[in-house]
Amino acid sequence: MKPLPTLRQLRHLVALADHGHFGRAAEACALTQSSLSASIRELESILGRTLVERTKRRVMVTPLGEQVVEKARALLADAESIVDMVDDGRAPLSGAFRLGVIPTIAPFLLPRTLPALRRAHPDLRLYLKEQTSAELVDSVRRGLLDAALLAFPYPLAGLDTHIFADDPFWVVFPRQHPFSKLERVPAAALRSEVLLLLEEGHCLRDQALAACGLAAASPAADPGADVKGSSLHTLVQMADNGLGLTLLPKMAIDAGIVRGTRLAVRPLDGPNATRRIGLAWRKGSPAARDALLLADFLGSELATPIPVARRAMHDTSRRK
Repeated sequence: MKPLPTLRQLRHLVALADHGHFGRAAEACALTQSSLSASIRELESILGRTLVERTKRRVMVTPLGEQVVEKARALLADAESIVDMVDDGRAPLSGAFRLGVIPTIAPFLLPRTLPALRRAHPDLRLYLKEQTSAELVDSVRRGLLDAALLAFPYPLAGLDTHIFADDPFWVVFPRQHPFSKLERVPAAALRSEVLLLLEEGHCLRDQALAACGLAAASPAADPGADVKGSSLHTLVQMADNGLGLTLLPKMAIDAGIVRGTRLAVRPLDGPNATRRIGLAWRKGSPAARDALLLADFLGSELATPIPVARRAMHDTSRRK
């Protein structure tokens, strides 16, 4: 019978490919560096091929090693699915769940919803990872995450999704701006303004451009091209310093992101003036049941009216 690699050895190879460093990979696997190195050598001995090139300065997975890593990811995901299938009789939303969240949702939705989630499901162990949409979708497809909390529209071929909320865009501008006299700001009115946007790679950037009826490749799409922000908080600070206007999702406004600034906010009026919030997971994933339940729970919490004291922050510009 042909000798076969063990799941343990494959897990170690995947960790080394992910971290690109024996020390960091060993730490991630809760091993000593020498134990991890020995495991990789055993795997190479079983397969009879070199999978990792080792030098004094770096570690590089060979082209064949990369192919083995991709197969190993699939095998490890299937092995985890077996465990999940056997454990399918457990209570809903209990045990470990690995959730990815984009940066334009995590600091605004999670503090509002996680306390209630912990009270309702105390046996749920929720592991969170914050990355861009592209990184999270890749991690879901590779089995590194059970689901990702994303903003739509976003291309997700091959994944199942459940959208549970709308998150309208609001225009953020200095209080002395003429927009302060409006109840709602027409999307077309932003085309002649300096619009502060997030850096490339953030899905909110493209969604904000679409909300204004602008294409990302259009010269008019980014009049503030030299002042991109790395986060929504950075955009707020730039707008507060008079560098331009920006668009923020309502959940960020509700969370008080403009509190303490000299900014006013108004709802954006237009056909694409909202993004949608939902979860995405692998088709056929054993985590699908919990993903649906989690999406419904988050949607219910998001639909709960915010306290009057917090809601009043929307009208600060009118009281000044």
